[in-house]
Amino acid sequence: MRPNLNRSLAVVGWLGLLALSPSLLTAAPPKAASSSPRRILTRVFFQDDDARALKWADVLAGEPPQLGTVSSISGFPTLDVKRQSLVQMKAAAGMLLVGVRDDDDGAFQSGWILIDSGVAQEEHGDHSHWTYPRVPAVRAMQLDNQQGNPAHLYCYDEVFYLANDKLDGFTRLDPAAILPADNEAAVRRRAALHRGGGGHITLAAADGKVAYSTWIDREGPNKGRVDVTLLQPSGNSQFAYSFHLPHGGIHGAISCQGKVFFAPADGLCWVTANADPKLDPKSVAVQHLSLGKDGEKPRRTGSFHSLGRFVGFSSGAGPTAAACFLDAGRSTVEIVTVPLGMAEGSRPVGPVMVKPRKGPGLAFVFHDHPDDVEGPHKLSLLEINSGADGSLGNVKVVAVTDVGRSRPEGHSGHHDLAIDGDRRRAVFTNPGDGTLTLFSLVERKSQADFKVGGMPSKIVCFGGAGKAD
Repeated sequence: MRPNLNRSLAVVGWLGLLALSPSLLTAAPPKAASSSPRRILTRVFFQDDDARALKWADVLAGEPPQLGTVSSISGFPTLDVKRQSLVQMKAAAGMLLVGVRDDDDGAFQSGWILIDSGVAQEEHGDHSHWTYPRVPAVRAMQLDNQQGNPAHLYCYDEVFYLANDKLDGFTRLDPAAILPADNEAAVRRRAALHRGGGGHITLAAADGKVAYSTWIDREGPNKGRVDVTLLQPSGNSQFAYSFHLPHGGIHGAISCQGKVFFAPADGLCWVTANADPKLDPKSVAVQHLSLGKDGEKPRRTGSFHSLGRFVGFSSGAGPTAAACFLDAGRSTVEIVTVPLGMAEGSRPVGPVMVKPRKGPGLAFVFHDHPDDVEGPHKLSLLEINSGADGSLGNVKVVAVTDVGRSRPEGHSGHHDLAIDGDRRRAVFTNPGDGTLTLFSLVERKSQADFKVGGMPSKIVCFGGAGKAD
């Protein structure tokens, strides 16, 4: 039988090619390009303090995870970078509310912007299914010279509370009450103004019935003043009564477990929440807890965070910096103080607290300092243990890690951290580097850094891991 000459020549040629290119022996066959979309792990919204803009992107599954296209939000206004700034923002019922402040006590243009996140949640007992059917878009906004120049924004029981500093009051907006058929004017009508507080207002709402609004004054008749207002869907032009803390300069408030906590210039104070409009102010029992002193100056805090029945805050700076925790569910409130041992010139930002899907609670505290201060850029991770009855147990620092730079400029340029809907991941901002960092709550370590540019500061996450379409 005659050999197949063509086949023989082909074999010789192939062997010769292998001799010239040994790597072909181990080369994997080419993969077909996939057109399937990547699974979304969570959707992030972050403020760019340089551009005075709010941006969004999806965190996509992969090894390592990646960040999708960073985009602006449909309908979001262009702010004056020299005269306006974004302040705090909060999430509830699939929506995001962000405050806008101006440089002229509200006489230029201030107010609020409500955004539909485009994320949907379907609850299934102990977990949720997340879908991402829409891109984010502005649902409604109120920007004019009649909004009192807000600075602080809160969310209690899935309802937004925006402080209107120059109007001596606050706006309550319940996103769950907004109907699909509501146009922008109808949404604005649902934003109900309540009287209470003054100067630079912080506030706490308890049980959806009553709000406690503060005055910033350090001296004079409004020193330590707190106004108590009954909450109504249509607003309330009068507060019920006022009482005074023993110290002024109040710059923080929170409600937890039927108690309301305040951050005056000395330590902290708390009262029992009471929605009785006829309560005699003299009967309000104000409890004061000292945080000690730095030299002759009393130590204080500026803001609170909560996790279930626990309240967390920070105090001090540099070597005296500490994270502090209390159990609001106990009749006797005691403060647990955890030293952080920061470098000179650094100040604590946080703690942001979270209960991961598994394991004990965690608290994140950043070591922030200005560019002109020499010092390391660090994150302290604390473990919050609870007793068998759910009470606050041992709290300890379990890790101190390097992070990107902060770039503090007043209230802007600080690190911030948000948790995904599955409580498996966190995303935090590095304002001085223009990056976001994805952090695994399971492995307790960073998974990926994403370059976004600008000065990313405040951040919010919506949703957890969804399915690819």
